[in-house]
Amino acid sequence: MQRRHALSSMAALAAMTFLSACSREPEAAPPAPPIDRSQALQVLAAEGKGFTVGAMMAANTVYVLFDPQCPHCAALWESSQPLLRQARFVWLPVALLNAKSLPQGAAILGAANPAEAMSAHEKSLLANQGGISASASVPAEVEAAIKHNTALLNRLGAESVPFVVTRDPQGGGARTVAGAMPTAQLASFIGLSGQ
Repeated sequence: MQRRHALSSMAALAAMTFLSACSREPEAAPPAPPIDRSQALQVLAAEGKGFTVGAMMAANTVYVLFDPQCPHCAALWESSQPLLRQARFVWLPVALLNAKSLPQGAAILGAANPAEAMSAHEKSLLANQGGISASASVPAEVEAAIKHNTALLNRLGAESVPFVVTRDPQGGGARTVAGAMPTAQLASFIGLSGQ
């Protein structure tokens, strides 16, 4: 009886040891530090992956973090079109809303003409047709870029898209805003006059 109890105790101890080793959570990487607003433009310029539209030599560069499944992002795309002669917009896809976000962002980034692909996509999205069709097979480097854009969005403290980052005309780094806006409001926010 004692022998059976000793064997039973050893088996229980071995099982507990096995379970505690198997259930150990892997060491998570420490979260990336928040991006200081004074550094936001530099970080997005250096690390963000997107496509550029508008006046390439414009003094105003506007970064827009967008989810391809976001109708508000589509509305902001439309609002930005009249401003393309005066400002440079860099559109950075993120994947927040659903399973279509990543493949559609990859399809836009990988298009021969990303601006045309974006226009077609946003037109389809605003017509409640779901946006452009995209392959579920996303190249690893594009998937990594979109996931990194999403991490940048989080590090900026954003909780929604579209998220707009531009130079603060008062100095001191960047100014940010979340959400779509009409053309005149967008022009004012990014420091353009006469719109």
